[in-house]
Amino acid sequence: MAQTRRQLLTRIGAAAGGAAMYQAMTQLGHATATDFAGPPTLSGSRAGTSVLVLGAGLSGMLAAYELRRAGYTVRVLEYQDRSGGRNFTLRGGDTLTELGGATQHVDFAPGNYINPGPWRIPYHHNAILHYCRAFGVALEPFIEVNHNAYLHDSKSFGGQPQRYREVLADFNGYTAELLAKAIDQKSLDLPVSDDERHDVKKAMKGWGLLDAGYAYTGKSASDRRGWAKPPGAGPDGAPVPSEPLPRAAVMKSGLWQYLAFNMSGDVQTTMFQPVGGMDMIGRAFARQVNDLVTHNVRVSSIAQNDDGVTVTYADHNFGGAETQVHADYCVCTIPLSVLSQLDVQVSGPMKAAISSVPYHSSVKIGLEFKRRFWEQDEQIYGGISFTDQPISVMSYPSHGYFSDGPAVMLGGYMFGAAAYDFAGMTPQERVQAALEQGSRIHRQYRTEFASGVGVSWSRMPWTLGCCGMWSEDARRTHYKTLTTMDGRIVLAGEHASHVGCWQEGALLSALSAITQLHQRAVG
Repeated sequence: MAQTRRQLLTRIGAAAGGAAMYQAMTQLGHATATDFAGPPTLSGSRAGTSVLVLGAGLSGMLAAYELRRAGYTVRVLEYQDRSGGRNFTLRGGDTLTELGGATQHVDFAPGNYINPGPWRIPYHHNAILHYCRAFGVALEPFIEVNHNAYLHDSKSFGGQPQRYREVLADFNGYTAELLAKAIDQKSLDLPVSDDERHDVKKAMKGWGLLDAGYAYTGKSASDRRGWAKPPGAGPDGAPVPSEPLPRAAVMKSGLWQYLAFNMSGDVQTTMFQPVGGMDMIGRAFARQVNDLVTHNVRVSSIAQNDDGVTVTYADHNFGGAETQVHADYCVCTIPLSVLSQLDVQVSGPMKAAISSVPYHSSVKIGLEFKRRFWEQDEQIYGGISFTDQPISVMSYPSHGYFSDGPAVMLGGYMFGAAAYDFAGMTPQERVQAALEQGSRIHRQYRTEFASGVGVSWSRMPWTLGCCGMWSEDARRTHYKTLTTMDGRIVLAGEHASHVGCWQEGALLSALSAITQLHQRAVG
């Protein structure tokens, strides 16, 4: 049976990964955002209709902002003494206390910071980009890919880190060579037309910088992977080609998995970050609704009947006094990890949905160094280095280039088993573990280290985890229920979206929630 183009591309993808498949798709003519379409139109609201919003994270503040604009009477209750939720930034002078009582005092130099929660914004997250423009939040590029950063596997190349560009060039070159020769030998389950075989071979030759015999060598690839002796001037200015890493070692190392990381739609270029720290977004949102928010209150129960919603909370502004507040409707943005432990009067299916979503454990390590050694010694300006060690990634600041004095880099970002291991450490132990592992990539770590913080999201009392962790079965069974208004209560937050763990999901869920509420309120 004749082979289709889809079958050919599938075989290329299985043999060589996404990069090769994309290149082949481009040659064959097949390769070429979230659904935000603007703020909602909430017209016709009845004067005096009241809405209580639980939580002053981005989803709660956006719900309050748009509902007030539509004419509703809005009040927001927030557990913490600040607005922003998981959108926050740690700077010198800040303190952070986690479950168990461990308190970290941030000693960063003025102007330095770490974003323990969200740290970058994809170009196609249209809702958050819209409100950043609307609220005057200045953005700058976030450097995701840096060809001079490192890829590190502790079991390969003697444990020595390799430059991203070297591994990328060598993996692409060897893969292109393999595919070009396989196609030349007609071993891809023919028939594929002669023209298509010729086109894909030509694509592989250009993509992998193969020589006339379709072999990958350093002579043709040094412009991409770097020179053993870079080109200069004068009598000895001729460059010397570099030698590719051994084919078997490249394939066995597994470093190629990091090359595909940036193909994911969530982290493709261009990405952005707010100038001055991620909490510039939270602060901008807070400026729109500050007069509506009561901080330092802890919700204990949410009840509803045909007349409205009653929320009971401890008001820590007045010694923890138990207080009740009544409204016609409620938008609840409390994380499910916390909400599932409260007394919430909703339907049985909604209760099951709330209890069906565990939360990721995640840990971020912020390390301040006395100088920007990654720039000054290694010419790394922004971007991410990857390692197979538990710290997983090291991200270099995308701002303040060429400046003197101390700077902060993200020294580790963990999910899964590694995050649970680090959560069990003291904050100081987390920082020391990140220093030990990072020093295998950067020898300057110990001598240049100044201070650090280690934030475990599973130990943050107001969220008990990083973000919702939907399984496919849970989403099939419970997602529609969770995101549909239940009586007079509707939920919002990143957990109530298909863009989980991103600020965009939180905003989209808020817009969906208030649209449902408005439709119910106006009949």
